[in-house]
Amino acid sequence: MNEITDATFEEQVLRAGTPVVVDFWAPWCGPCKAVEPILEELSQAQGDRIVFAKVNVDESPVHAARYGVLSIPTTILFENGEAQETVIGARPRAYYEKAWARWLADS
Repeated sequence: MNEITDATFEEQVLRAGTPVVVDFWAPWCGPCKAVEPILEELSQAQGDRIVFAKVNVDESPVHAARYGVLSIPTTILFENGEAQETVIGARPRAYYEKAWARWLADS
């Protein structure tokens, strides 16, 4: 998964030509560590269809605040520069697949 910062967010997420799932996380967050392998699996299954990225909210808080991220992990799927679907908290893979079904290829 790509590491995104406040400096690269606009270019890599808002101007991206494909949908981008952004995982807002922090190194001290236990549930964030549980979600990471699930997002990695989905990323590998999607190939170039969807980009998966992560933002460390401690190091890059601007966009977390802009999109109302109050608890982590929070994942937001962006398409055409707009937030489309938000998942708050650690969830099983099936939950993410259902939330993002419109964008995901069969995996």
